Amino acid sequence: MRQVPPTPRRGRLSSRGRAVPLRTCVGCRVRTAKSDLLRLVAVEGVIVPDLGKAMPGRGAHLHPDLGCLELAERRRAFPRAFRLAGPLDVSVLRDGLAAQAPQQQDGRTVSDV
Repeated sequence: MRQVPPTPRRGRLSSRGRAVPLRTCVGCRVRTAKSDLLRLVAVEGVIVPDLGKAMPGRGAHLHPDLGCLELAERRRAFPRAFRLAGPLDVSVLRDGLAAQAPQQQDGRTVSDV
């Protein structure tokens, strides 16, 4: 009888033998591990980052990169992802990512400072 290798579970990556949940970035549409993406929530028409990953409401995921944010805005992905009508304010999110970008270019993260 022929041995067939087990197929990996769909929608999950394997990291050190453990299953990791995948999410899709609303900007670039690349599926990545959930831990590599920033969860976003719409609060009263303003998109805010959910750093604790526990805020109520429908969430969307985005790479913590200004390029992905610009792609998501250009594609009008946020109203679809949050299932909300009308424009959503991304100024809070843009300011947070812009402040984080110079630190990433230096090779340092917020925890290194």
